[in-house]
Amino acid sequence: MVNKKRKSKKEINKVEKPKKVENKDIKPNIGIVLVGLIIGMIIGISVMSAVNVQKCNMEEVTLSSKVLSSEDASRKAIEFINDNLVRPGTKASIISYKEVSGVYMVNTSYEGSTIPIYISKDGELLFLQALPTGKVIERSPQENNQEESADSCEKIKKEDKPILEAFVVSRCPFGLQMQRILDKIVSEIPEMEKYIIVRYIGSVSNGEVVSMHGPEEAEENLRQICIREEQGDKYWDYVGCYISSGNSDKCILTAGIDNITLAECMEDSSKGLSYAQTDFGLDNNYNVRGSPTLIVNEQRVSEFNFGGRTAEAVKEIICCGFNNEPDFCNKELSKEQAATGLSESYSRGESSGGSCN
Repeated sequence: MVNKKRKSKKEINKVEKPKKVENKDIKPNIGIVLVGLIIGMIIGISVMSAVNVQKCNMEEVTLSSKVLSSEDASRKAIEFINDNLVRPGTKASIISYKEVSGVYMVNTSYEGSTIPIYISKDGELLFLQALPTGKVIERSPQENNQEESADSCEKIKKEDKPILEAFVVSRCPFGLQMQRILDKIVSEIPEMEKYIIVRYIGSVSNGEVVSMHGPEEAEENLRQICIREEQGDKYWDYVGCYISSGNSDKCILTAGIDNITLAECMEDSSKGLSYAQTDFGLDNNYNVRGSPTLIVNEQRVSEFNFGGRTAEAVKEIICCGFNNEPDFCNKELSKEQAATGLSESYSRGESSGGSCN
C-alpha cells in the first residue's frame, strides 16, 4: 500500500498565481476556434440545404429519368418523319447521330439532301433547327425598323387590293402545308387567286440558286418561280399536283406546262435567276427566316392568331386586308389543320406549328 502524505492546512489554502501567458500564444488558438465554428456552421447549413433540395427535387428527378439511347431516339425520329412528313413511296434514312448540348442531333438523308434534325433525349420532341445561344445574331436595319406582327383583323393594314405574300421553300414539310392551304383557297374561291403570291426563300451564289435543303430543292424553287412568272395560269395546277406527289416531271405533264419555255427560263439568268433574285430581295426586306412566313400588305402576320394552318384562317387574313371586304369573304372554308409534307389528302387530322429555318 502506498502511503499518501496529507497536506497541511497552510498548503491547502495556498493558491498559486496563474502564470502570465503571452498574447501571441492566445491568438492562434482563438483563430482555430473561430474557423472551427464557421466550418461547423457551413457544414450544418449545407447538410440542411442538401436535404431540402433533395426533398424539393425528388419528384422532378423521378419525372425526368426517362432517357433513350442516341440510337433509339434517332430511330424514333426517322420513324416519325417517314410516317408523317415525306412523300408517299419515299423514305428518309439516318446518316449519323450524336449528342449535342443535351439533345441528339440526327443527320438524315432524303432524296439526295442531307438534313439535320434534333430530338430530345426522351424522344418526345422533334425539331428542325437549333440556334446557338452563344452566337450574336446580326439584326438588319429592316428588322430593327419592322413593325410588330399584326395579331388581329383590326391591326392588319388595309388596301383596296391587298396582297398576301407567302414565303416558302418547296421541300419544307410546312411550306408544302401552306401551299396546300393556298391551293384549297384558290380552288374554292377562284377570285382570290389574284390576291395571293407564293414567293421562295433562298439566295444566289456564283450564279446559282441556293436553298436551305440542298440543290434539289433549289432547282424545284426555281422551277416553280419560272412557272409562276411565265406560265402563271398553270401555276396552281402544277402546285396542286406537286404537293401530292412531289413528282415534277409528272406534274409538268398534268398541268400542261410548256417544257421548252420552262427550260429556257431556268437556264437563262436574265429570266429565272432574275425572278428568283426579286424573291430573295424581298426575303431580306421582310427579314424572312422561316418557311412558311406570311406577309399581308407588307406587314408580317401569323396565321396562328387567326386559327392556325387552315384554309379558313388564311382566307380571313387576306380578307382582313381589304378596305371593303368582297362578298366572297363570306364563304366559310375548312377549319381543319392542313397536312404537312407531301400528301394526297388535304388533312390528316394533325396539328402542326412548325417551320423550316
